[in-house]
Amino acid sequence: MSMVSRAVARWRASEIVPSPNIWHWPEVYETENRAQDAEGALWQLLGDLCDWSGDILDVGCGDGFHLPRFASKARSVLGVEPHRPLVERARARVANMPGIAVAPGSAQDLPVGDATFDVVHARTAYFFGPGCDPGIHEADRVLRPGGTLVIVDLDAACPPYGRWMRADLPEYDPAEVDKFFDLKGFDRHRVSTVWRFADRESMAAVLRIEFSAAVAARALAEVPGLEFTVGYRVLIRRKPTGLILA
Repeated sequence: MSMVSRAVARWRASEIVPSPNIWHWPEVYETENRAQDAEGALWQLLGDLCDWSGDILDVGCGDGFHLPRFASKARSVLGVEPHRPLVERARARVANMPGIAVAPGSAQDLPVGDATFDVVHARTAYFFGPGCDPGIHEADRVLRPGGTLVIVDLDAACPPYGRWMRADLPEYDPAEVDKFFDLKGFDRHRVSTVWRFADRESMAAVLRIEFSAAVAARALAEVPGLEFTVGYRVLIRRKPTGLILA
C-alpha cells in the first residue's frame, strides 16, 4: 500500500477551524507566499536549526507551496491538509515530482503511523498557542526518536505586521503564547524578514485577505512602497532518543 493510500485509509473527519484566507482566496494566497521571506532570512534560520534531509511531514500544507522546496533536500515529503479543495490543488502542484505526496488529515489526527518522520513542520497552521496540545501529542507520536517538531508562526510583537495583527486581535497576548510554548519545552527563535510585492495591487489584495478592511487600509497607508517587515517566531522541540527518568 502506498504512503498516500495508508494516509487516506487512516484519515477521518475531525473538527477543523476554517482558514480565513487560503480557503477562500487561494490565488491571492499564492501571491502572498511568493512575497514572503523575500531575503531568505526565515529559510536560513530553519536550515541552521534542523536537518531537513530525512522524511518531512508538513502539517496544514495548504495548496502545497512549500513542498517542492522541502523535497529539494528531503528523502521524502508528505503534506497533510484538512481542506479537500486545497488537497487537490496541492496534488496538482506536485504531480510527477518524486518523493512528494499529499493526503487529507488534520494536526489532531495525522494520517500516518507511529515514529515515521524525522521532522514535523507547521507554518502559520493550527499551532497558535493554548489549545493546540492534541496536535503536539500527535506530532510526538509520528516523530522518530530524536525527531523535531518545527512550528513557524507570525510574531505579533514585531512591527509593523504584528501591530496590524493586534489591531484586529486585541485579545491576542504574545507573552501568553510564549509562556505556553515555554512550558511545553520548546526553544524559541525570532527572526525578522521582508515581504516584497511586484506591485501595489498585489500587496493590497494580500493585506485585504489577512486583515479587516479598516486595518488593511491603515496598513496600505503606512507602507509607501512595495515591502514591509514581518517577524516570525520559530519554535523547536526535539523528541527524546531514549527513556527519560523522573
